[in-house]
Amino acid sequence: MHHALPTRFCLIRHGETDWNTERRIQGHLDRPLNARGLAQARDVARHLSARHRFDAIYSSDLTRTRQTAEPAAHALGLPARPHPALRERHYGRLQGLTYAEIAERHPQDHQRLKARQPDFTPEGGESLNALAARVREALTGFADRHPGGTVLVVTHGGVLDVAHRLASGAALSTPRDFDLPNAAFNWLRYAHGEWQLESWADTRHLADALDEL
Repeated sequence: MHHALPTRFCLIRHGETDWNTERRIQGHLDRPLNARGLAQARDVARHLSARHRFDAIYSSDLTRTRQTAEPAAHALGLPARPHPALRERHYGRLQGLTYAEIAERHPQDHQRLKARQPDFTPEGGESLNALAARVREALTGFADRHPGGTVLVVTHGGVLDVAHRLASGAALSTPRDFDLPNAAFNWLRYAHGEWQLESWADTRHLADALDEL
């Protein structure tokens, strides 16, 4: 379905966790926000409720995203609907490890991860191709459900990486040349089956934010 009316998206990566500061891969492991992450979630809610109106809020069903979405949902008077398709990439046996630990214990995995091989599937995890397919399906589904609307999506760095590439046309395998800070605002527009970038990595509402690994 391609609607004439554009749908606007504000995509937000969850607030900071202790594992973010340790550069440790979280994937589907369920980690809570740290104190700074909780403060970022409050900053997000304060800014969005003062300046924007939304038709729906969708969130990954992991704790760090739900904790980020809750203050905004409360301030905007909308439920934050949990959606498993908005989860981070599943990194399988690499979850819970830092990049240094992966390089040491699984050197081949580390090489393939660094090279962004789209078909590389970590043992027990999912490939970039699989992640991209579920993200595209989820976001396009939200656009179809809210033609002409504005949708808030609280999710993860890997999902935002895919969304940026959907809009920019960059291949999954190309090195990332854009930032993915915790709790930043990333605005996309979807119309006539096409994604467009409006603005990216806006952190002016935050005290400070770490970039995705």
